Amino acid sequence: MDPLTILAGLKAGISAGKEIASLAKGIGELFDSIDDARNHHEKKASSPFSSANEEAMDSYIKLQQAKDAEEQLRQIVIATRGYSGWQELLQMRAQIRRERKEREAAQSLVRQERFEAIAIWGGVGLALAIMLGIGVVVILGVQGRL
Repeated sequence: MDPLTILAGLKAGISAGKEIASLAKGIGELFDSIDDARNHHEKKASSPFSSANEEAMDSYIKLQQAKDAEEQLRQIVIATRGYSGWQELLQMRAQIRRERKEREAAQSLVRQERFEAIAIWGGVGLALAIMLGIGVVVILGVQGRL
């Protein structure tokens, strides 16, 4: 969903008398949408189906919409919670983003360690199976059954 649509929903909630705290999910979606718009250019640039001008214009429009939505959200939060509320929200957002990156890095490390363990134990099992097979062939050859 685009940032302006989400922002319109937030404004409607505020005008209906809802507290900022009750709109937390919408604010989170807005920030996710803003981050997606900022990251949009990198993903879109690899698309073989659009021209460079089309990519540039699409990225520019989405980025400007995201900036406008973020500025309007800032004004809403400052109007309802003050400048310190906006700063607190930005600090929380940055902290949560750091924690997510750390969690993703830890999960990636666990997956990598698990893959390495499977590869090692699979290699050991394969080596044992080959040695067992060679041993059986040698024993059968010595006994003359081969």
